[in-house]
Amino acid sequence: MGRLVSVNVGMPADVPWRGRTVHTGVYKRPVTGPRMVRRLNIDGDGQGDLGGHGGEERAVLVYQLDSYAFWKRRLGRGDLDPGGFGENLTVEGLADDQVCVGDRYRIGDALFEVTQPRVTCYRVGLRLGEPRMAALLVAHRRPGFYMRVLREGEIEAGQEIAKVASGPERMTIEEIDGVLYLPGHTREQVERALRIPALSPGWQGSMRALLEAADGADPAGSTGAVGLSEAAASPAPGWPGFRPLTVTAVRAESRRVRSLYLSAPDGTALPAAAPGQFLTVRLTPAGAGVPLIRSYSLSGEPGADAYRISVKREPHGSASAWLHDTVRVGDTLDTAAPRGSFRLVPGSDPVVLMSAGVGVTPVMAMLHALADERSPRPVWWLHGAHDSTEHPFAEEARSLLRDLPDAHATVFYSRPTATDRAGTDYDEAGRLSAERIRDLSLPDGADVYICGPAAFMSEASEALGEAGLAAGKVHTETFGSGASLTPGVTRPGAGRAPHPPEGMPQDGTQVSFARSGLSVRWGAAQGSLLELAEACDVPVRWSCRTGVCHTCELGLLAGAVDYDPEPVEPPAEGNVLICCSTPSEPVVLDL
Repeated sequence: MGRLVSVNVGMPADVPWRGRTVHTGVYKRPVTGPRMVRRLNIDGDGQGDLGGHGGEERAVLVYQLDSYAFWKRRLGRGDLDPGGFGENLTVEGLADDQVCVGDRYRIGDALFEVTQPRVTCYRVGLRLGEPRMAALLVAHRRPGFYMRVLREGEIEAGQEIAKVASGPERMTIEEIDGVLYLPGHTREQVERALRIPALSPGWQGSMRALLEAADGADPAGSTGAVGLSEAAASPAPGWPGFRPLTVTAVRAESRRVRSLYLSAPDGTALPAAAPGQFLTVRLTPAGAGVPLIRSYSLSGEPGADAYRISVKREPHGSASAWLHDTVRVGDTLDTAAPRGSFRLVPGSDPVVLMSAGVGVTPVMAMLHALADERSPRPVWWLHGAHDSTEHPFAEEARSLLRDLPDAHATVFYSRPTATDRAGTDYDEAGRLSAERIRDLSLPDGADVYICGPAAFMSEASEALGEAGLAAGKVHTETFGSGASLTPGVTRPGAGRAPHPPEGMPQDGTQVSFARSGLSVRWGAAQGSLLELAEACDVPVRWSCRTGVCHTCELGLLAGAVDYDPEPVEPPAEGNVLICCSTPSEPVVLDL
């Protein structure tokens, strides 16, 4: 039997933080008298970031007096009062090592069901003035937990908490939190978690990712981070840093796209690349000052003797111009190993390969892979181009599609020329638009891979969602910087192009942001690599800022880093957590 010590509520507010503004509901305060608990929250309460908090599965957050006592001792704090950890219910009893996912509790007139541990988030640290707090909650196994409301009703401080049902599998909050965030979980634990109907959909998705990663591997060797980040699930790179590869062939694919074939100088085999991955090259044009670092999708047959990258000449692209005008057969390019989480997923479901312009390059590699194995999967090839002069791989794609037993292709020309032949060069005049995507009756359950301009990918993804395809089956690849994820934060520089930071040191350690095409110098005053990226207005993704959630995990293409604090679980081989790292030598980031 437990006891409800305090009911705490608070509406979202804008809070100043590090020169920015955070919209957050973490500031909860105790209230007296009865309060109505509803399906989404308690009367008078709200959440500022509904992506990470709130909703039916996370309607009420619970934290315990015992944990308050622990943190008072651990942090030497005498100012920790109910609501201080952002919880709605401060309770006596209901410890994280005793409460199980799926347990049901009655408080007053309301009935609750436990759904998941607390989400690791920087905002509890903001509330307490302790930036490390998200990591400490996980490391010391005291996260607290969320509950859904099964029956609405009034509750009040002082009431008893009666347990009315036990969750299946008897998996405690402490245990399941460790499965996801800490090393050393087992396959058996993951399978148990997936047998709990009450577990929230987000955590079920993370557990499925862990299970997929464990297939065919030693379960004890899998890492929790695989369930947190796509980057963590990426294969280890084939070699560290950059190595020279020789240009063995050059071929024009369209009016503005040129392919380069790259092989090992000594003729040895190159590590296999997964269809959809990219190469990063370091270029040194005369007069460039600093090397130009760019990433290009692999477009050729996976497992071939040479890597093929296909480069579009951009109007003001110094790197693409140099690759088009200067590089010849026999030249060498410094090249990082194939990378990327945009990869063709094995399976039996239908496949939709959708692209616009030079976005065809990674899906072209996927088409090669499917044709090489004569895949029985239904394959839909959808591509949009201006006209035949801007249509790379046109005949190559047609040939590969003929090798597939169940292939469907529709090519769209937005501005066909007078000599372009309908039914031969293209199928439809006009754009590959959201309206056309909705009209195509694409197969239910298909795995969809989209690459092209950002607006095209956004429009296509939205159209596919409206057509009923699950978001988890739609995969997109971005050539440049990806979308930011800065939960609750209003970023002053949002929308600005990446740029050197103010007061950049002249003799600091060089940091290159490969996707952003920016190289700058880092100095100790600039803090972590995440803080440097923010100062440069490079789009970033993060949540905890203390090395727990792995939201910021990305490829470390070259160099080495130091960590402070040490992450709760290290990133995958060849990756880095930028939220808690600084460069110990020049680094190149896939950012």
